[in-house]
Amino acid sequence: MHKCKKTIQFKFSIIQMSHLDSLPVAVILLICNYLVKCHNDCPVPITRQEWNASAPLSNRTLRENPPPFVVVHHSATKSCSTEEECKSLVKSIQRFHMVDNRWDDIGYTFLIGGDGRVYEGRGWNRHGAHVVKYNARSLGICLLGDFQDVDPPHVQVEVLKKFIECAQRNNRITEKYHLIGHRQGSVTLCPGDKLFDVIKTWPHFDENPM
Repeated sequence: MHKCKKTIQFKFSIIQMSHLDSLPVAVILLICNYLVKCHNDCPVPITRQEWNASAPLSNRTLRENPPPFVVVHHSATKSCSTEEECKSLVKSIQRFHMVDNRWDDIGYTFLIGGDGRVYEGRGWNRHGAHVVKYNARSLGICLLGDFQDVDPPHVQVEVLKKFIECAQRNNRITEKYHLIGHRQGSVTLCPGDKLFDVIKTWPHFDENPM
């Protein structure tokens, strides 16, 4: 049985065995919040604080929220397979974007590592710096690694799919969002031929985005 389902049953058994009016409100809210997260079964991002992000130089918000576009990228860097490696890689990408490119922050909204975890980039409702044409009206999601000639790991692809589904279900992107690759908005190989071949088969993929 899924770990989350086991935990839900355990939490409910606690509530059933207890008198609700004897539990502090804060405890009840904490349990309910946990149950909701389990029910949604959505990836919970590693926060900026957890990967030791530098403070952004600005916090511009999206022009359209929820955004109507999801733009998929690859980092065109080495890959990572552990949380420690992925945190370090995300931090190095932020450093490159802010120091070398002189951007306000890491360019992407979220990143997905080979460890199967989502890492918070700029975060929800933030104006990105990942493809100029769509920065103000998109969710920019980057898979860590280079997928020009190598297939993206199954775990990263599945987390990407689940994260987009959850974003749609929770009104973080529009219901009829357009899914595109970075190369459709600028002259680049990103997100790599192999990853692009994957997302072209998904619902909402738009061959000719506006």
